[in-house]
Amino acid sequence: MAFVLIGFMGAGKSTVALQLAAALGGRALDSDALLEQRLGHSIAHEFESRGEAAFRASEEQVVRELLTQAGPRDTVALGGGSILSESVRAALAGHLTLLLDVEPAVAWERVRSSSDGVERPLARDFEAFAALHAERRGLYEGLADLSLLWASAASGDYPVFVARGLLRAGGDARLAEIWPLDRPGSRPFLVSDETVSALYADRLGEVAGAIAIEPGEPHKTLASAERVWSELVGAAITRADHIVALGGGVVGDLAGFCAATYQRGVPVVHVPTTLVAMVDSAYGGKTGVDLPAAKNYVGAYHQPAAVLVDPDTLVTLPSAEYAAGWVEVLKTALIAGGSLWERVSQSDGREVDERTIRDCAATKLAVVAADERDAGARQVLNLGHTVGHAIETVTGYTRYRHGEAVGLGLLAALALSGAEDLRAQVRELLQARDLPVTFERASVDLEEILTAITRDKKRLGAGRVPFVLLSEPGEPRIGCEVSDSQLRAAVTQLSA
Repeated sequence: MAFVLIGFMGAGKSTVALQLAAALGGRALDSDALLEQRLGHSIAHEFESRGEAAFRASEEQVVRELLTQAGPRDTVALGGGSILSESVRAALAGHLTLLLDVEPAVAWERVRSSSDGVERPLARDFEAFAALHAERRGLYEGLADLSLLWASAASGDYPVFVARGLLRAGGDARLAEIWPLDRPGSRPFLVSDETVSALYADRLGEVAGAIAIEPGEPHKTLASAERVWSELVGAAITRADHIVALGGGVVGDLAGFCAATYQRGVPVVHVPTTLVAMVDSAYGGKTGVDLPAAKNYVGAYHQPAAVLVDPDTLVTLPSAEYAAGWVEVLKTALIAGGSLWERVSQSDGREVDERTIRDCAATKLAVVAADERDAGARQVLNLGHTVGHAIETVTGYTRYRHGEAVGLGLLAALALSGAEDLRAQVRELLQARDLPVTFERASVDLEEILTAITRDKKRLGAGRVPFVLLSEPGEPRIGCEVSDSQLRAAVTQLSA
């Protein structure tokens, strides 16, 4: 069984096929490259000189040959329109079909900037290009066994697989096929929390050991990390083995930190089961634990070996946790703007669909690819978090869920941005999901919040804490200075 990449032109299938094949230890096969080799000229020339029907007939023959010849661990990149052939769709049976999705604007930019972009007959008019993308999207999604995102960072690349049913009761054969590390050569050690472990731990197969911490942010501590390290020693885990983080943001941060530090580093595979982890925290390699004085103050960068996402696990997530996780969707949409913002701002309280999960993940992965270590561009992801983290800290990580605190932080950031209309819109979106838009001043000390903000880990030297501000969706600004009086006014505005 081979891994077959499908998706629209400009999705990056040829590039990802090379990367995935290298990771799997198989061959990378490219239908477009082979077709051009057979024809002796470019696909654009064939399309223009002989017409689309003749081109599709030649393409069909080449693709069917590739799918017949491809072996286990091989990766095959198919031309965007090849799946229009019924015989090609039938030939996908027996292979694992992966959708490499891409937004039309991104695909257009990539195609037009490529060496043959101007020549491509289906990429001469953006409106027609976008309409073709919309027309094919449903077909791609219907054929795919999983969706694939490829994460790139300075310290390493990894796959992100998204598919419903990966953690279904009774097991799913796809999970073994996409597992990034060889079992039993690399033994998995499971880190989860007591709630998630009871629901899903037995669906990951045999493990060398396991630990379940108490759930919740108050347990993302050095004491919990020491428990995990001790259990790893007891299970004789070595650097040849790996950790599996099964759970939400707390488990992912803690397990990732333990993976980064145990024997100076072992691989970690993230299996997120909460919305905040699926759209944000499982990606990018930030790991860590909290101190009583400040959130995420002890940590390390440690990119995962893979992230495996099953959106069906969200059905077991309590509604309050789901709503809090949705704030990270909102934050990502504010940063990205465009079609993601349009969908999220018009969601009317509906559940987050698989496409939105993928788009949020893709947004974060693109930011991290440009700046892994928070030197510049990655700081946009802190939108709303400076005030949000301070609120979490002064309330002992118990009164507000992370997303609830970040929601308040978003309102403060938009007030500091002078974006009152956008702030009002975001406030309504938060209220529609029963999320807090104020805090009770009687139980949350304003001065303590302002003091906690001064300890934010983004502050360098004796300077002020930099803020991420945003005048309109898709236009975040990093490194913004705000005065003490402006900050006090923005936080005061949050008090009931």
